Amino acid sequence: MKILLATFWLIPHVGGVWKYMTQLQQRLEAMGHQVDLLGNSPDYSKYHIINRGRELHKEKIRPFLTAKLAKEQSPLLHTDPLIYFYEEDRYNMEISAACFGLDQYDLIHTQDIFAARAISRVKPAHVPLVVQVHGSVSQELHNHFRLNPHLGITEGSPAWKYFESIEYYGASSGSVTITSTQWQKNELVYDFGIPENRVSVFQYGLDTQDFWRKAEAGTDVQRPSDKKVIIFPARLSFVKGIDVLISALGMLKFIRQDWVCWIVGNGEKREELQRQVEGLSLQNDVLFLGERHDVPALLTKSDIFVHSCIQDNQPFSVMEAQIAGLPACVSNAGGLPEMVEHGVTGLVSPVKDPVTLTQHLNMLLQDDPFRLQLGRNAAAWGAQHWSLDLMMDRLMNLYQQVTGRV
Repeated sequence: MKILLATFWLIPHVGGVWKYMTQLQQRLEAMGHQVDLLGNSPDYSKYHIINRGRELHKEKIRPFLTAKLAKEQSPLLHTDPLIYFYEEDRYNMEISAACFGLDQYDLIHTQDIFAARAISRVKPAHVPLVVQVHGSVSQELHNHFRLNPHLGITEGSPAWKYFESIEYYGASSGSVTITSTQWQKNELVYDFGIPENRVSVFQYGLDTQDFWRKAEAGTDVQRPSDKKVIIFPARLSFVKGIDVLISALGMLKFIRQDWVCWIVGNGEKREELQRQVEGLSLQNDVLFLGERHDVPALLTKSDIFVHSCIQDNQPFSVMEAQIAGLPACVSNAGGLPEMVEHGVTGLVSPVKDPVTLTQHLNMLLQDDPFRLQLGRNAAAWGAQHWSLDLMMDRLMNLYQQVTGRV
């Protein structure tokens, strides 16, 4: 088959969606299929099929869209700049995808609600569309609006309603919708009205051979000889709840000083988080390592993994930590309780609760046998549940169903 994997988001990108797409591409091509990757360029200047060198610059489309989306013709798009931004870029994707030619594909598999909505409007009727939802865009943005009232986007406002509607239209655009957790399925069915029989749930898989190959390649980061390492690999954005961890570490330092924390990643919140660290006098205890390509090796040098996010679905970082045999301290956001069993493979705290997270970190730091046992349990769980072969079997069965090749 010739398959198009498409996303509204940036490619290439340091993040779970890109990791999933490239992992999927490699497996599908190894099975003899031809796979293209479509998405936004890292500078947002164009849409491109990155592995074919095909691209369409938005500046060539913009004059047409500016006239087509003028206020007198599309007044609702102009009620909020955020609505106009997302709608204009969705139209950019539609035009680009149509120009690239979608009739050449046997199947299209989108990776987010915006790409699903865009592709569904321009694809040929005979080409089936599989929609994958990796998280809730509307919930993430609603949380962002609540935390930033200065934006002026309140519940019931046009922008608030827009993201609810695009979640529904995007998630219901395909022949079938895939998600990796029961939490996400429940949200789609009960919060957005997607028919239950349209949503399939199966977990991601992880290429463990690639993980261990990268782990064995090593890292130039040295762990301290007299302290345990707490690690949090994540994009530095508000939704990841890194500020919750830093608050917890501020309290933990009053209890014990036998630890150091590595925060691995970059993002728009970096300067704000560094100021928080300085305000709590944690400069020598919390290290910002930036974007790294040696995370597997860093995990093998660590003792405790943390993911204190506000919202998430099934993050690859938790999967990798479990494969590495680390106990996880996670929040109960989204699909995380389906990944980490409290007291067995890790410890689960309420969202935005630094006090409980402090207690959990202290518990693991002071009780080595308990921490090590949770790590062994996590490794066993990860080896059993994060099978890439199983994920591919399920995905190929679904592909065959929607293409009629059963």
